[in-house]
Amino acid sequence: MTQTMTYSKTYITYSREELIEKVSSQMSKKRFEHVLRVEKKACFLADLYQVDVEKASIAALTHDYAKERPDEEMISLIKARNFNQELLEYGYAIWHGVVGAHLVKEELEISDKDILEAIELHTTGAAKMSELAKVIYVADYIEDGRNFNGVEEARKLAEENLDKAVAFETKHTLLYLIGKGFKVYPKTIETYNRWVAQN
Repeated sequence: MTQTMTYSKTYITYSREELIEKVSSQMSKKRFEHVLRVEKKACFLADLYQVDVEKASIAALTHDYAKERPDEEMISLIKARNFNQELLEYGYAIWHGVVGAHLVKEELEISDKDILEAIELHTTGAAKMSELAKVIYVADYIEDGRNFNGVEEARKLAEENLDKAVAFETKHTLLYLIGKGFKVYPKTIETYNRWVAQN
């Protein structure tokens, strides 16, 4: 489905092929193969949950646009632009979504707020997420190259209930971070409190 998709030029001026060329130039072959798998899964989920499939394709293709940028560049951008300086306490796992959305807007001239939000939130989630943001968040977690304990359950949930898939991913991501003793980004806690915690 994705390989034959023709963009309407509503959200970006590029064709899918031109966007692929621009994105692939920013990353390693391995990273780009992941991006294509996320796009495939995102388009499947978008179709399943009646989310704009073209937006899902664009957001998926650009979600890791900044993943392999040098730390020095990301730190410089955070310091120079209007970002929360608390970001400096975290690493590229957080930066590449938040700063990446800014770079996608600036360098690829994509201004659609839903697409940019989906890029920004794809690793942290948020208490309030659009359906597109949920699709990218989940697709990134369950793409066909992923192989970890629980991924099959996550894939099954994703086809049954998108919100439950968001909750599953958030819970297990937080458990992983805590288990490793990593500092948890505040928005990830907010995501947990909204989608996982029982009131």
